[in-house]
Amino acid sequence: QVQLVESGGGLVQAGGSLRLSCEASGRTSSWFTMGWFRRAPGKEREFVGDIRWSDRRTYYANSVKGRFTISRDSAKNTMYLQMNSLKPEDTAVYYCAAGMTAGNFDTWGQGTQVTVSS
Repeated sequence: QVQLVESGGGLVQAGGSLRLSCEASGRTSSWFTMGWFRRAPGKEREFVGDIRWSDRRTYYANSVKGRFTISRDSAKNTMYLQMNSLKPEDTAVYYCAAGMTAGNFDTWGQGTQVTVSS
């Protein structure tokens, strides 16, 4: 069974940086995409960005474009989310997810808290 485990969350001041990791265990060769989502207090879950497993093409939400970067290390079965120029509105629980078809994420991690103080 495939599992995803996020790490790297924490408390950071506005303007700072954090890097989240999502380590996958189990069979990942059939995945099409991995992505990051977030849920802020009192808000719906929001798509942050994703990366296609085959060609590493990335897509980002407008709210994070230019500040966040998704990458992956196939040898480590790990996906990363580099977050720069963080804003208080980036405060949320961040989840990684994976799917076998475009836009469909059916495996989820447990989430990691990111808090940005002003």
